[in-house]
Amino acid sequence: MTPLQQPDGSAPIIVGAGLAGLMTAVNLSPQPCVVLTTGELGTEAATGWAQGGIAAAFGPDDSPALHAADTMASGAGLCDAEVVEAVTAAAPTAVERLAAIGAEFDRSSDGTLRLGLEGAHCRNRIVHAGGDGSGAEILRAVVETARRTSSVTVLEHTHAVGIMVDEQENRVIGIEVESDDGRCVLPTSSVVLATGGYGALWRHTSNPLGARGQGLAMAARAGAQLRDLEMAQFHPTSLDAGLDPMPLVSEAVRGEGAILIDDHGEPLPCDNLASRDIVSRAVWAELTSGGRVYLDARKALGDRFSTVFPGIDRACKSAGIDPATEPIPVHPAAHYQCGGVTVDRSGRTTVSGLWAVGEVASTGLHGANRLASNSLLEAVVCAGWVAADVREAPAHPIVDVAAARADNAIETAESRMQLRTLLTNAAGVVRSQDPLEAAVGALSESVGRAGVEGISDHELMALLICRSALGRLESRGGHLRSDYPEAALEARHTTAQVSDLTEFVVAG
Repeated sequence: MTPLQQPDGSAPIIVGAGLAGLMTAVNLSPQPCVVLTTGELGTEAATGWAQGGIAAAFGPDDSPALHAADTMASGAGLCDAEVVEAVTAAAPTAVERLAAIGAEFDRSSDGTLRLGLEGAHCRNRIVHAGGDGSGAEILRAVVETARRTSSVTVLEHTHAVGIMVDEQENRVIGIEVESDDGRCVLPTSSVVLATGGYGALWRHTSNPLGARGQGLAMAARAGAQLRDLEMAQFHPTSLDAGLDPMPLVSEAVRGEGAILIDDHGEPLPCDNLASRDIVSRAVWAELTSGGRVYLDARKALGDRFSTVFPGIDRACKSAGIDPATEPIPVHPAAHYQCGGVTVDRSGRTTVSGLWAVGEVASTGLHGANRLASNSLLEAVVCAGWVAADVREAPAHPIVDVAAARADNAIETAESRMQLRTLLTNAAGVVRSQDPLEAAVGALSESVGRAGVEGISDHELMALLICRSALGRLESRGGHLRSDYPEAALEARHTTAQVSDLTEFVVAG
């Protein structure tokens, strides 16, 4: 199938070929579906970058209830308890499902899964593959499964540009795509967004540089509601060696006993295995005081580092650092999008015929701060729920969609860096009113000049993120306001839609 051959319109179209998108496609079998990926299958997906594994209660001293309690605690009041309980209960089966399709997880000599420890977990429950290569191994297995699944058609080097909606009926009627051969609209009544997150909108990021919230922007332009966009999780330990993106130094390294130290070799005043928001703030405070921060694994791992964490070892050594004998310089980096497109338990958005799954979706699992290694878990579990719902969705007549959406603003490398710097300064690890108001004002001027359709998707997302951060007058989870340092008595979600850019909404 060539990139611009249109399917017959009856097939669901899945945008994104990471773990969430491919598992949705595989679970839809034998129902035909089309998967869009911007590169070759198995490349450019953030899944492959994941060093941490999948959290699941396999240990004899563990239980889904304990896993759920840790998840709720990290989420700081914004989790959906029913979703948390359902996902954590399904976690062992999700790991077994991945193993069944070929993912080779790390095991002890007796064949049982080797369980690691990560921040804010009360038990060893992290299932890894290849030490720090979990995402790459899982993606390999899922890509091979998708290739073998005859009902899955993959359109490589194909970008989704916009979702076409019948505004009177508020339902999907097609999706505009672009490839090397040009643009067209593929008619469909079912679109599943599995486009990942928005971390590369910030100056310091551990994400692929293409992870800039395109799926969020498409959903917003289609009229869908977005939720908790200000809840960006910053990973506290990314390799600070002048690279962009910044290689991640998994918190599993701290789980093995490595500690954070300052310029003088003194431990940072924080629990090394606290939740990511707490550790990021401790690192940020030291950096903004003029010091540097290092992760010291010399005593905990020493010569074992290269065996236990081969990928991190290669990244460090390529930057001239030997983690067996030297402390690793680290810096917080935008890592995970805890909010996203508002969805229900089945992944349905507020637009009929549009689903979202994986990092792009706000399911209620992560709340204000994602618990480590719950992201791959969410992708696998929710992909099953979404596929089941898409399969049962009523069919709608396919209409001929002739008009493609006009191009919005064209970005340059310079304008992208300016936007990344603006967002970092306004909505970084620590936020406050004046920088946020300045960013909102500058971005709103762009809307005033060109209209919403005339600004880039990335400007749109930056504006919605900053408005959400400006409207949350408290500190909670990944959102720290220096001018509102305490959490509000009542935990509330923030919501945003393109239609109400002039009025920020706070909903319970």
